[in-house]
Amino acid sequence: MDDEEADLREQIFHNNVREQIIFLLLFILLYLFSFMLIEKFRRRDSEDYFTADEEEVKVYRISLWLCTFALAVSLGSALLLPVSIVSNEVLILYPNSYYVKWLNSSLIQGLWNHVFLFSNLSLFVFLPFAYLFSESTGFPGCRGLKGRVYETCIVLGLLGIAMLGMAYVISAWLKGDRSGIDALLNLWTYLPFLYSCVSFVGVLMLLVFTPLGFVRLFGVVGGVLVKPRFLRDLNEEYYVYSLEEDTLRRRINNSIATGGGYISPEPMYPERGEVSAPVELSFSTTKETPVFQGKDVPLLRLRNGALQAGLNERLHRVVTKRKEVEEKRNTSSLQRNVVYPLAMLLLLALTTITVLMVLQNILELLIGIKAVPLSTRQFTLGIASLSKLGWAGATLEAFLILYLHAASLTGLSTPMGALRLLPRARRTPLTRIIALCALLLAHSTAQPLLVKILGITNFDLLGEFGRIEWLGNFKLVLLYNAIFAATVSLCLINKFTASVRRELYNRFKWLMDIFTAPEEPSPTARLISRASIDRSFVIDKRDKTDSNEETFVNEDISKK
Repeated sequence: MDDEEADLREQIFHNNVREQIIFLLLFILLYLFSFMLIEKFRRRDSEDYFTADEEEVKVYRISLWLCTFALAVSLGSALLLPVSIVSNEVLILYPNSYYVKWLNSSLIQGLWNHVFLFSNLSLFVFLPFAYLFSESTGFPGCRGLKGRVYETCIVLGLLGIAMLGMAYVISAWLKGDRSGIDALLNLWTYLPFLYSCVSFVGVLMLLVFTPLGFVRLFGVVGGVLVKPRFLRDLNEEYYVYSLEEDTLRRRINNSIATGGGYISPEPMYPERGEVSAPVELSFSTTKETPVFQGKDVPLLRLRNGALQAGLNERLHRVVTKRKEVEEKRNTSSLQRNVVYPLAMLLLLALTTITVLMVLQNILELLIGIKAVPLSTRQFTLGIASLSKLGWAGATLEAFLILYLHAASLTGLSTPMGALRLLPRARRTPLTRIIALCALLLAHSTAQPLLVKILGITNFDLLGEFGRIEWLGNFKLVLLYNAIFAATVSLCLINKFTASVRRELYNRFKWLMDIFTAPEEPSPTARLISRASIDRSFVIDKRDKTDSNEETFVNEDISKK
């Protein structure tokens, strides 16, 4: 009996050690990928990293490490459901395989618990500490890195007290029975509640940006792939960029040779938004001409060095676009006529399947076949398939989850691009990286909740993810599904019928203009208008003659 208990304890110990090693390896891989991603976008100049102050370098490194940790946790949260679904199907297909014995329910459950814990720590501790630490200056009596740490910890503690007080007030207002002193001192119960609020905000954010992402993905794929010739004439675009490149080269050579300030004669076509020089190029070589500040100056109205710099910058953009179009011209006809239509059909099929699954989920919720996504039971991996179609259906569910994640990120990039918050390669400051990591973390942790609310998969949310209280609200879940299905359908209809509706509107407007055209004036009215025009012309000519005579007299007097 003692030998059996010893063997059981030894087996539990070995299983625990194996799981911790797997967790560590997975986290190292995600951390390395996140570090490479941040290294691609982080700013590299004297203001951030390459500074002479060693203290600033240490602060920057610590904040960057915390951001990398949060980004790795967000990637792990985004991969939770697809990895769990695939693991369940692998155990069903190979139940007695020696190579997949390490894949069990305890491993997946521990993975969900670790992601939930690190998500809370990153969202409420690490990222706020990174921001406050990078902005701190230290107390007057305690300089150096230690003073900055003390200041950050005190400010973070005050911020935590404010957040916990706000959580207590909101919780007491919603539940109505948490007004005692014991509930106030039980601080550990507020972290799941705060995470529940953040996840609810993230799910609302996904409700807005995921339908927009479905529509925007068609444009993104259309911009990456080469369209057929009847949809896009690459030869015409190539000739346009080539002619514009030759024109810019001639203007640069003319400006260098003659040293002229203005281009004469000016082009007859109106200037576009991209034909303007930056503010730093808007200077003048003469003292009499004022310097333009606070706005862009038209490129063709600059002088000397500013004109040459602006033309060179625009030439660089035109050459880049011409090379891109030239590369697309050299693509094969198979890629043009087969790959592009297949990609568009695949996106349309995935979006349609998602909408149909959401409609099916709404019907099952109304009938009572499916319950709300609040999960409290223990899930065992490898018992039954999650889809009626077997491994094929489970693979489709995992692919749909990743597609939803990509669509929501694409839709989220639209307002961020309008607000100029998107990261730029080697030009993103640390504060923006911290904000983007927090946004991605809230987005990724809300993704499993979105998938479960929409009924994309039958996999139960494990750990603390399945105990979020608002998931048990039937009206909220049903309303969310209805709004999601309606918005996605309207966005798709608007996407594919916008050109037809625009053409019909133009035709209808043209017909209305014909029928509502003003009648031709009578001969009498024509004579009256002609007489008024002649009279105004004579008066104008008389005024000009008088002004010229007065000018001549003044000049004669001045000469005498």
